[in-house]
Amino acid sequence: MAEDLIPIEPSRDIGHAERRRQRLERLLSVATPLLILAAWEALVRAGLVDARLFSSPSQIAGTFWALAQSGELARHVGISLVRIGIGFALGAIPGVLTGIAIGLSPLVKAVLSPVIASLYPIPKIAIFPLIMVIFGIGEVSKYVLVAIAVFFFMAINSAAGVLNVERIYWDVGHSFRVGRLRRILTIALPGALPMIIAGIRLSLGVSLLVLVSAEFVGSKSGIGFLVWDSWQTFNIEVMFVGIVVIGALGWIFFTIVDEFERRFLPWAPGNRR
Repeated sequence: MAEDLIPIEPSRDIGHAERRRQRLERLLSVATPLLILAAWEALVRAGLVDARLFSSPSQIAGTFWALAQSGELARHVGISLVRIGIGFALGAIPGVLTGIAIGLSPLVKAVLSPVIASLYPIPKIAIFPLIMVIFGIGEVSKYVLVAIAVFFFMAINSAAGVLNVERIYWDVGHSFRVGRLRRILTIALPGALPMIIAGIRLSLGVSLLVLVSAEFVGSKSGIGFLVWDSWQTFNIEVMFVGIVVIGALGWIFFTIVDEFERRFLPWAPGNRR
């Protein structure tokens, strides 16, 4: 009778339900865009949407293939990715260091927080003319614009991450007489990493946004230039190719960051399932 009262271990059922949920999530992530594309194609073919203004997905795919074969699309995308990569590095590293300093030092926080709070709301693309006046219309101005946009996101998120580290961890470090540098590396940085990763995720999207906007007016290459130039010549299919590529790049950036967080930050709130 005692054996009948022993509860059955539910871990196997829970694991099966978790795998089923993950498969459903992957299926929905793929099926939803496909359904949208199918509906779009059907509306264009039925004449309910003007194909001169909204090219069908099949037409866009054909133009995409032609641009890819010619190498023109790869050239524009490659140039934009280089600009994003350099600008992101120039903004993210100082941003993280500044944010950690703000989180660790009340004096630094008192000095820098009002400055960041005042400058952060200014639309970064609005200062692009000033940046071009200072750095010229070449590549450097685009790096600087991306770096400025990234800096504020990384500084704010890094500071919030450090400030949200629970007090008990600092007390343990103090009890074991941990040095300042070691406290930064073993307490502040690991504790702030989830917020830093969130800042990277946002910064990559914003860097793509501001760069495309800058390429509209201050460039003869890049994915933003491809979209703007095709709009000026009313080449709608090429314009849609550029828009789709921009969206795909944003999705790729988010996917890479999410996968990195899932693998290397298992203690992050979103990964504790």
